[in-house]
Amino acid sequence: MCLIAFAWRAHPRWPLVLIANRDEFHARPTAPAGFLADAPDVFGGIDLRAGGSWLLVSKRRRLAAITNVRDGLAVEVAPRSRGELVKAFATSDADNADFIAGIAPTAHEYGRFNLLLWDGASMHCVGNHPRFHAEEVAPGLHALSNASLDADWPKARRAKRALADWLQRQLQNGSESLHPGTEPLFAALADTTPAEDAELPDTGVGIERERRLSSPFVVGDAYGTRCSTLVLASSTGIEMSERRFGPNRLSIGNGGFTQCEI
Repeated sequence: MCLIAFAWRAHPRWPLVLIANRDEFHARPTAPAGFLADAPDVFGGIDLRAGGSWLLVSKRRRLAAITNVRDGLAVEVAPRSRGELVKAFATSDADNADFIAGIAPTAHEYGRFNLLLWDGASMHCVGNHPRFHAEEVAPGLHALSNASLDADWPKARRAKRALADWLQRQLQNGSESLHPGTEPLFAALADTTPAEDAELPDTGVGIERERRLSSPFVVGDAYGTRCSTLVLASSTGIEMSERRFGPNRLSIGNGGFTQCEI
């Protein structure tokens, strides 16, 4: 993933609401979101090159999502794929604390990452750049892009604001629907407006690339947003929706599952 905004324990009906965009090279082979053949209670997309994932949810009330950390133009060389961590957590029974302790010794073997973990009871954000670190996420609204948790990047700020507005409308309307209108959240993820130059971060990739990557939805021939994802977790189940895109924002399909009761 390259953009995640989420509300943790910020709404009485949904302890977790998460929206996310995955940016990647369009040529990289990817399986659409579905239940994993080797873990039929786990749902999400799979990177067919390395075998991992960027976001997976489980009927057992688990979620893992990952972003990379942007730090210059040098190509990362790492023996292991970041996506392994997402699949390892989603398919395991370990709670956050045990899983984090287990990956700490080998975290340096992966490319730079931020890993978001939900075990049904707590949220943690784990990273390996510039060194291994982990923090429990406090209740509230948060955003994660290609920097540290809640770094004030324009795209992260916009996504978090859109999520806050949506949650406020749900509270004002007193909505108890299992399927509230989520189109405003997907619209926020589809925003292609670049940030003003004065707002851009400096991650060492040059101003032109910072501009191209500054919108929530990245459009391009070779590289861009490949999918937008929404996760709603209630006290009784999880709902996940995915919209997939090809080069230059071409829509290539939707998927998801809804309200898997536990």
